[in-house]
Amino acid sequence: MAEDKEKLFEIEGLRISAKNDEGEEVKIVKGVDFNIHKGEVVALIGESGSGKTTISLATLAYTKPGLYFSGGECRLFGKDVLSMSPVEQRDLRGGNVAYLAQSAAATFNPAITINEQVTEAAVLHGRLTQEEANERAIELYHALELPDADRIGYRYPHQVSGGQLQRLMAAMALCGKPDLMVLDEPTTALDVTTQIEVLKAFKKVIREQNSAAIYVTHDLAVVAQVADHIVVLYAGEVMEQGSADQIINNPQHAYTKRLMAAARPKPTSGMGEAVTNEHHRDIDNIEVKDMTAGYGGIVDGEPVVPILRDINVSVRNGHVVGVIGESGCGKSTLARVMAGMLPPARGDVILDGKKLEGSLKNRSLEELQKVQFVFQMADTALNPKQLIGNIIGRPLEFYHGLTGKEKHKKVSEILEMVELPPAFASRYPMELSGGQKQRINLARSLAANPEVMLCDEVTSALDSIVGANVIKLLTDLRNKTGVSFVFISHDLSTVASFADEIVVLYAGRVVEQGPVNDVLDPPFHPYTRLLISSVPEMRIGWLEDTMQKREMAVGIARGVEITRRGCPFYNRCPMAIEGTCEMDTPPLRQLKEGHEIHCHQTIEALEEAEREAQQILHGYEKIGEDDQIPTAH
Repeated sequence: MAEDKEKLFEIEGLRISAKNDEGEEVKIVKGVDFNIHKGEVVALIGESGSGKTTISLATLAYTKPGLYFSGGECRLFGKDVLSMSPVEQRDLRGGNVAYLAQSAAATFNPAITINEQVTEAAVLHGRLTQEEANERAIELYHALELPDADRIGYRYPHQVSGGQLQRLMAAMALCGKPDLMVLDEPTTALDVTTQIEVLKAFKKVIREQNSAAIYVTHDLAVVAQVADHIVVLYAGEVMEQGSADQIINNPQHAYTKRLMAAARPKPTSGMGEAVTNEHHRDIDNIEVKDMTAGYGGIVDGEPVVPILRDINVSVRNGHVVGVIGESGCGKSTLARVMAGMLPPARGDVILDGKKLEGSLKNRSLEELQKVQFVFQMADTALNPKQLIGNIIGRPLEFYHGLTGKEKHKKVSEILEMVELPPAFASRYPMELSGGQKQRINLARSLAANPEVMLCDEVTSALDSIVGANVIKLLTDLRNKTGVSFVFISHDLSTVASFADEIVVLYAGRVVEQGPVNDVLDPPFHPYTRLLISSVPEMRIGWLEDTMQKREMAVGIARGVEITRRGCPFYNRCPMAIEGTCEMDTPPLRQLKEGHEIHCHQTIEALEEAEREAQQILHGYEKIGEDDQIPTAH
């Protein structure tokens, strides 16, 4: 099929190198060949360090500092972009070829409004007038399911959630209607339901505009939904390439088979390790009681902008509580309240049976040391001008008074604890890979020797192999030290494999919570079922099947609404009871000890809904078999 389409971009014999300290050539990309046709998505897959981003940046005639093109051609409509003049290359970047970076937080300028940044490239390259660009941006905000789409462009980057910022970055790339989009892990930081909407939007835009895309990712289930052609990379070389169907359902190379084996499984009960009670204590490590919080100040005991309402969560010593939910549901806000970064409007945070002050400014040094926050984006959390040794050494000095050789020795021990060589102490953050930076981010919190670690999406930007290593590291730390974790994530598979208990948040309220095995086994709250059914499967055609099922049953396109009364999921729920759900607070239903669902529907009704959902799912799988589409398990 691809041979019948017009070639848009050709990469032939591409070689990229660097020079070592002795001035010798070090080959990074070693003779890569593939073509991109109009209307086609080519996925570059491979683990961290395989050269995916380096190769994709070559389409912009760009290499990272220290690298240089040592051979080959990159041809856009037959013209080699590597041999273009600097002026031609400038017009190419953001005009003909748009780059969508992995880290939205590092991409946006915090001092400029969102709309100015989304429309800037399209206007500068003369592809649209400012008025046309503004109209195009609003269309994209609607297409990408952003809240308050007509006005969100007037906000600044810090005024939207991480998932919303990622979608706004997608709007930035799409605004100028480029010929080729380079999508570098564009859905990695998104929750599962948002990810589906963004993938659907990408497929629609590429098809309608007859453009093309290079899709860089480590998530094979996502690749199965968007890619027409897959290129498998390892250490700068192509191991295998072919159609999506061939690579996913009939891989030939041993490395491709290894990647397939490492693909994230569908979240199910029984995935995690059994927790030991070695570090058991009679009182909870940290607890949140009847907590309501938000932003904009507090008026009459209520936050001006409410986010969380009536939250009750407890974490036992040496346990992991996973907090899941869509972007903007209040996951990070919950962690910020626990850490004292955001004082609650009402309710208490209790550490080891003792009530904490709402603001970290009023907490003692010992209380600050016991509760540590691990931020989502290591890129923005680590000071780029500080050596790694100073970054890790600061909490050692601040909390434990270590200096000189003693501090240096402890820094080396902590680096080894996160499986990095002690020599990294003399490096800067920019000299490390994404996975290494995230380990430094963790190491800095570990240096305080905390009792509770609040981990905010710490594996969201990592590939499946590196992410699995970080989870193994955290599990080992929990078993050795008895540290407790509040693990915030949109990746249900990771939560299922690491957490002991799950808290499901929706629009600032707990809709379900309990032990992992109970929450991931039916009956589910309707929102929990939506989250689980939205986790991509490594099956071609899954996205189309799921969109049919979800639009039919859920009305997913409706936005999240934070409500003061009733159930906030009412406007999206396929089981909503009109006249009740939108008016009354859902009652608490206890299924087993510790497993709670907040819902107006009876347990029997929820069980029946799950049986119907399974029948629909098996119907789609049967269609797939009849159409000779293999179903990967």
